[in-house]
Amino acid sequence: MLTNLSIKNYALIESLTVNFKDNLSIITGETGAGKSILLGALGLVLGKRADSSTLKYATDKCIIEGQFRISNYQLESFFEENELDFEIETIIRREILPNGKSRAFINDTPTTLQVLQQLSEKLIDVHSQHQTLELSDTSFQFQIIDALAKNFAKIESYKRGLKLYNQLTKELNDLKKNQVLAKEQYEYNLFLYEELSKANFKEDEQEIIEQSLDKLNNIEEIKLNLAEAKSISFNEEVGLQSLLLAVSSNLHKIAAFSDEYKELYDRILSVKIEFDDIANEIENLEENVNFDASELENLNDRLQLIYNLQKKHSVNTISDLLTIQEKLSVKVDEVVNSSAIISKKESEVKSVAEKIDVLAKSIFVEREKAIPILIQKLETILANLGMENTRFRFTLKHSNQYFMNGKDELHLLISANKGANFGELKKIASGGELSRIMLAVKAILSEYSKLPTIIFDEIDTGVSGDVSQKMAEIMQQMSVNMQVITITHLPQIAAKGQQHYKVYKQDIDNNIITQLKELTEGERIEEIAEMLGGKEISKTAIEHAKQLLN
Repeated sequence: MLTNLSIKNYALIESLTVNFKDNLSIITGETGAGKSILLGALGLVLGKRADSSTLKYATDKCIIEGQFRISNYQLESFFEENELDFEIETIIRREILPNGKSRAFINDTPTTLQVLQQLSEKLIDVHSQHQTLELSDTSFQFQIIDALAKNFAKIESYKRGLKLYNQLTKELNDLKKNQVLAKEQYEYNLFLYEELSKANFKEDEQEIIEQSLDKLNNIEEIKLNLAEAKSISFNEEVGLQSLLLAVSSNLHKIAAFSDEYKELYDRILSVKIEFDDIANEIENLEENVNFDASELENLNDRLQLIYNLQKKHSVNTISDLLTIQEKLSVKVDEVVNSSAIISKKESEVKSVAEKIDVLAKSIFVEREKAIPILIQKLETILANLGMENTRFRFTLKHSNQYFMNGKDELHLLISANKGANFGELKKIASGGELSRIMLAVKAILSEYSKLPTIIFDEIDTGVSGDVSQKMAEIMQQMSVNMQVITITHLPQIAAKGQQHYKVYKQDIDNNIITQLKELTEGERIEEIAEMLGGKEISKTAIEHAKQLLN
């Protein structure tokens, strides 16, 4: 429940703090005194958007705090999910800066307006005069029925299923569109893929071919130099092998005389062994160097194929061609396997649809059971509010279309007078009748919801006399289960509250400010007497006020 509201520098309010209690609280005041300002400030706490035009003093920031006692409403999980500190006395604060920017805090932790709005929906219901128009809104009518039917858990499960169904349906549609496009390009892609596949390229093939061609194109020079190197190596008189053998022999003869000589011998021996190996390899290479015209032609053809395909696909390497080949393979496979993929996706869509269809049917059945109960409750309450001839007719039809709250279509008709035809609510009911119907709806919902607080902003518009007395009694009954705060112009309703607050304007040094105070017993008698008879309070009005209060 709302326990405290603190407002600083907002509209006509400089600084104001009010403590609220449980049961039924009344707020009264002259037209223009600032009751709407209070609701506007509370709206900011509940997550409505703001700008600097709401500041009383443009150079100072506006601070609005609402304190809520939430121990009995199982909100711990919400705080945990949004990484907020759970406090039994939770404080929501909004700050509007002179530049128009605003900040929101829950128990001193910065938060977003979205989180604030989600929390406020669990804390308080502010019923403004224009909200009676929601009675004609089908989604609001469903909310009433589903509250009685206890459908909300099923609807949440249905919504999750519907989200998955829509996602899978979109994926299925995308697959079908892609299949059409892929089929149009299939033949061309298949030709390109088979062309690359037939080429059977290897990752480093181009470099190897280019090296082989370089060797074949310079075969004569290679043979000449290898022959000369072989001659230099194996010449019996001046060949390197003979010379190294001679040096090795000389050093071997003196190796035993000194470690230095021994080291030199070992080193030249190592050189000789290495050179012998090199010389033999030169000899082998020289013997095997042959010119193969057919090999040269084949390599040139292969390299030209590589160049042609690289140019065709606007790439520079075989690696790029292999990447393109893989992509083409995927595109070709998509067409070849698309029917199977689409069939699998269709099965997934069908499976999810079957599950949400079962949920939707269950929701429909519970709604069917709840509607007669709702009609009976509405007509009973309204009969007590002077609308004893009012009758309701709900037409509920289970359809094949998926809506956000099920698969049902709902149509509400009302007859306000005995023997009158049924018609649409907005065309049949007057403003006063709509107010009474809305109060009846809220009274019924209070039995089924765990909402801590409801605020009525002049829901008594268009009613008076005995009807207003009955409306007040309904609000009193609602306040047994929840905190009810009512803004009213009617003394019959004002007299029913456990607490009574007055909103008024005050002129301080030519500065008009809005104030609010809780009335004492005596002040309350005067306020109700003034509501009965005007500014000039008579003894009769005082006595009448006392009677109403008693």
